[in-house]
Amino acid sequence: CDAVAIGHGLRAETQLAELAGAELAYDATFDQWLPRTDADGRAADGLYLAGDGARIGGAAAAELAGRVAAMACLADLGRSIDKAELIRLRTRRDAYHASQEGLAQAFAWPRHAFADLPDETVLCRCENVTAGAVRAVARSLEGVSDINRVKALTRCGMGRCQARMCGLAAVEVAAAARQEAAEALTYYRPQPPVKPIFIPEPALSEV
Repeated sequence: CDAVAIGHGLRAETQLAELAGAELAYDATFDQWLPRTDADGRAADGLYLAGDGARIGGAAAAELAGRVAAMACLADLGRSIDKAELIRLRTRRDAYHASQEGLAQAFAWPRHAFADLPDETVLCRCENVTAGAVRAVARSLEGVSDINRVKALTRCGMGRCQARMCGLAAVEVAAAARQEAAEALTYYRPQPPVKPIFIPEPALSEV
């Protein structure tokens, strides 16, 4: 065959959370900026996160996190909740999260691969931006490590997917070119507008 495509690990989709007001913090295990939440998914006043919008954990963990966040929301509204059930749900959810963290550590991405990636490799398919172009601009930045500067000067991440496909790889390639940690270049800023999906009331009553 002419090419082989592989998927290596899953990444959380944090743009909606940040646009809604969540603060992000760098997580070294998943090598990604993730929303800050408390034990029940609270990320800000009136903002509750669950599932892959907060962190990777799998379908079962996402469902449990959703139940925990729903109970937190009810508690904040002054409704009575089963505290024993909340503890049970947290424990089950945390077990899935611990398993996912173990997988992330056991199968960590080989960091040298970003430095070794050929310059002609296309990182941003939307705008046809190569790894070489990202490297050149990243090395030219003086005193500023910010992937959003690289984005502005290369258009990497400005296409239809808004960096959802290329963003994390671009950060890693730029960081390797500058011989810095990926954390130093921060992350792509989310770009509105966002089109909300209407959830009919009958569906909510059935959950």
